[in-house]
Amino acid sequence: MSTAAAEHPLGRAEADGIAARARSLTKAYGSGETTVLALDAVDVDIARGRFTTVMGPSGSGKSTLMHCLAGLDTVSAGQVWLGETEITRLRDRDLTRLRRDRIGFMFQSFNLIPTLNAAENITLPMDIAGKKPDEKWLDQVIDTLGLRDRLKHRPSQLSGGQQQRVACARALASRPELIFADEPTGNLDSRAGLEVLGFLREAVDQLGQTVVMVTHDPGAAAHSDLVLFLGDGRIVDRMERPTADAVLERMKRFDTIRAAFDGEGAPVDVHTTEPVDLDKD
Repeated sequence: MSTAAAEHPLGRAEADGIAARARSLTKAYGSGETTVLALDAVDVDIARGRFTTVMGPSGSGKSTLMHCLAGLDTVSAGQVWLGETEITRLRDRDLTRLRRDRIGFMFQSFNLIPTLNAAENITLPMDIAGKKPDEKWLDQVIDTLGLRDRLKHRPSQLSGGQQQRVACARALASRPELIFADEPTGNLDSRAGLEVLGFLREAVDQLGQTVVMVTHDPGAAAHSDLVLFLGDGRIVDRMERPTADAVLERMKRFDTIRAAFDGEGAPVDVHTTEPVDLDKD
């Protein structure tokens, strides 16, 4: 099984470009005095072929960012692209097709169909789309995830870790451009969680996939290439080649770097927490 990213070279990726990006991405809920600004003019690039983690305290906007990047939620302002396709301009039908054909999803609750076996759950999105899977790629995914002897089992016959591996295989099966994982280990014990994180790491290192994961767990974040820290709807810091201890320490200091503004509203350098002079050349 693969281990944390700090012990591996970076995913094959940096030269391969940008898988997704957002510019001035803003998401507000409510109106007037009750408006809640979940995302505040966020600019972000997701590098192709890398494992990116998004972290932050409750209410920081991390899940909202993932949902907007994945086209699961509309934006209030700004633009989002998947590859060269601006998804914020797509009609609902085209957006549904894009999510089905170009994005893979993993959720904390697995979302498997109980009446289908593992193999049927894995290919379900392609079956609905009327597409045949690439058998060579599908075999590679199944073997990488160690599911060969579980394909005929229904979800009730699988452990939590095995169910999440099936969900991971389903996300990978269509060879999507981008995989979004929302707290994928949240319902798993520590051993099963480590297995799933190892498989996501292998999906990047061995299968060339691009993964974006939302988590609150520093140990989970340590499996990624890059951690983005959110605070009050903004990206306030980033960490390359994270370790669990370094992420935990950064989170402990979050009160001093969690926002890009000080008490008077002046921008703050997220690395030094010193106010930034906007008029300085």
